[in-house]
Amino acid sequence: MFRFFENLVDPYLDYTPTDRPPTRLWPFMREYLYPFRRIMAVAVLFKMVVAASEVLLIWYMARIVDLLAQGTPDQILPQYGMEFALAALWVLVLRTIVSGVDMAFLHNTILPNLGTLIRWRSHRHVLRQSVGWFENDFAGRIANRIMQTPPAAGEAAFQVLDAAAFFVSTLIGALIMLSGFDVRLAIPLVLWIAGYLWLMRWTIMRAGPASKASSDARSAITGRVVDSYTNIHSVKMFAHHDREVDYAREAIETARKTFMREMRIVTIMDFSLTFLNGAMIVAVASLAVWLWIAGLTTEGMVAAALAMVLRLNNMTYWIMWAMTNLVQNLGVVAEGMETIAQPVTLVDDKDAKPLVMDTGAIEIRNLSHHYGRDAGGLDRVSLNIAPGEKIGLVGRSGAGKTTLVKLLLRFYDAEKGEILIDGQNIARVTQDSLRLNIGMVQQDSALLHRSVRDNILYGRPDASEAEMLKAAKQAQAHEFILDLEDPQGRTGYDAHVGERGVKLSGGQRQRVTLARVILKDAPILLLDEATSALDSEVEAAIQDTLYGMMQGKTVIAIAHRLSTIAQMDRILVMDEGRIAEEGSHDALLAKGGLYASFWARQSGGFLDPDTQAAE
Repeated sequence: MFRFFENLVDPYLDYTPTDRPPTRLWPFMREYLYPFRRIMAVAVLFKMVVAASEVLLIWYMARIVDLLAQGTPDQILPQYGMEFALAALWVLVLRTIVSGVDMAFLHNTILPNLGTLIRWRSHRHVLRQSVGWFENDFAGRIANRIMQTPPAAGEAAFQVLDAAAFFVSTLIGALIMLSGFDVRLAIPLVLWIAGYLWLMRWTIMRAGPASKASSDARSAITGRVVDSYTNIHSVKMFAHHDREVDYAREAIETARKTFMREMRIVTIMDFSLTFLNGAMIVAVASLAVWLWIAGLTTEGMVAAALAMVLRLNNMTYWIMWAMTNLVQNLGVVAEGMETIAQPVTLVDDKDAKPLVMDTGAIEIRNLSHHYGRDAGGLDRVSLNIAPGEKIGLVGRSGAGKTTLVKLLLRFYDAEKGEILIDGQNIARVTQDSLRLNIGMVQQDSALLHRSVRDNILYGRPDASEAEMLKAAKQAQAHEFILDLEDPQGRTGYDAHVGERGVKLSGGQRQRVTLARVILKDAPILLLDEATSALDSEVEAAIQDTLYGMMQGKTVIAIAHRLSTIAQMDRILVMDEGRIAEEGSHDALLAKGGLYASFWARQSGGFLDPDTQAAE
């Protein structure tokens, strides 16, 4: 039975992703709720039936009281026994079935699948964002919003279906029932509804912004706490435990104050609602008793009217809390939309085709990129790299080396100029096909928190076990991998490496990264300080591997250790975003320019820190 309801909606059903999701709350919610539209309509119908049955129970109580007042047990039971039995069957069986189906739609169809659908689609959307987009936010905050938004949206939908639909149906039923007894009994209820709606509007108008402020404050706490945990080595190394505690306390105190303001609204709402409900009970009870004294109504009708208003009294607190929670959850959704509803700005051209690799020639034409600023990055760079040519890039920090590499990978769209690979503008080919043809080893060799095997196979998931092992051996990683064991007892290639590879040393991480790129075997190879984390002995052992990787490939290598690129076909010296010098190692030394000064001032094989400018 559960599987039937659980499988009524597939949260992973095909849909057309959009680069610009709705930025307003209700269109945003409507887009995600669309697959549930029929289920929600049926759920509302069942909820109305459940509410109607509750009103009918109270009405039938009035009938029983009146019947009992009209005769003795010997007269009542023979005449109405069958009716009582059918009513009992309705209460025990039919009412239970309808209520059970109603709850199954809510709890087993809508809640688990709606949250899953939102989280799945939101994650897919966020993963399509550019590298620059991620660099401008905190990973912890992004993840927090991906996790918080789906349950909040699910709870909002639940409150609308469970509380709002039930309450509206109950109110309509109560008005019909009381009007059927005597139309005057409906007057206090109508006045109470007007006051209740006004109080609800007052509460929602204030609770919404207050909830949004509380949600923002909680996200700020998460961001600061995650920042401390992510950089725990720095916290411990500089002995800043107390400083980090104070840093978090500031955000926690802000969250406490925003939550207190939110709770003040709730207290005022509770106080006002208690008075409003009391006025309704007194008015309806007094009017019902007066009508009975005047002989205009029966004892059963008085009892039913009192039972109805007492039920509404109890229900109103639940409904007000439900509506307040609805607004709070919508506030969480609105906050989450600040992340998951942001447009994807770096997209494939509508006519983009896969990159067709031929020789691996790279042409850069008048390329400029300053990250939206007036300076920094690249400034009018033009460059031709022949197929299979090995290029070394050197220069001070901030000279534009890394920017060039990021633009080549199309992590950003260039502000001016263009890059062509084998005559194809990379802005006109699909991003995936571009990056599949480029292998890169970065200085920051972060790994996925998965097994060593998974990390190496990330380079080429369809590679065989033998191919994966061969790549690890070429990267001088096989021996230390066999000795690995994680806290869960997994060993060797099955051992997990921890967040960003923290369980491994810097050199070990770099060698796993190298194995991944070796396995990928892309025709274009980018090396950004590829051996910087290796000790001299391992570096010497792996140099042959690196040079082997370069054979037949177009290579761009960034290095501060100039000896690692001295054998390149051509060396480019970058300065202030431009190519200041180019030529072979010997030609540049003979020229006596920037490269010669870098070489002369090397310390331990690296560029002297005095030559480094601040980024």
